[in-house]
Amino acid sequence: MTTPKLDTFRTMVAKHPANALARFGLANELLKAELFEEATVELRAYLGMYEDEGNAFGRLAEALIKLGREDEARDALTTGIETATRHGHAGLAGELEARLDELDV
Repeated sequence: MTTPKLDTFRTMVAKHPANALARFGLANELLKAELFEEATVELRAYLGMYEDEGNAFGRLAEALIKLGREDEARDALTTGIETATRHGHAGLAGELEARLDELDV
């Protein structure tokens, strides 16, 4: 499935592959379109070039869960918790911890 927004972000990333925020935007549109495999690729690329404060790790975990890759999702959530805590985002860290707990039930 494709949308005008998705096409726009794909074009932006193709023209400027080092633009971390374009990759994050593309990843979010891919999640909305339920293109989870491609979303994981873009989220990992984004995380490799930008110091996210935790949110993207939660989005990565969401995509991985949809793909049935729960071990990788746990790793993403754990890293997200550590990152959110390091950046002083206790609320986000707590939200990610709750999601991690749900995986372990």
